[in-house]
Amino acid sequence: MDIKAIIEQIIDKIKNDKDFGSSFKSDPVKTVEKTVGVDLPDDQINAIIEGVKSKINLDEIGEKLGGLSGLLNKLKGGE
Repeated sequence: MDIKAIIEQIIDKIKNDKDFGSSFKSDPVKTVEKTVGVDLPDDQINAIIEGVKSKINLDEIGEKLGGLSGLLNKLKGGE
């Protein structure tokens, strides 16, 4: 099982399906197991969950910084 591919698959589902995102947020272990369809060892499940959470947090931070950059550019142009 390619853990990186699973992480990307889950992130795509979270971004495109609000119900899936809610399910992941409330019970990430069950959601990952259901998505993968294979019984994985706990350490692999936990690695997937942590990978998804960290990637989502980085994406959110990047989006916020991108918005901040746009705001700063507007302020500079308004001077």
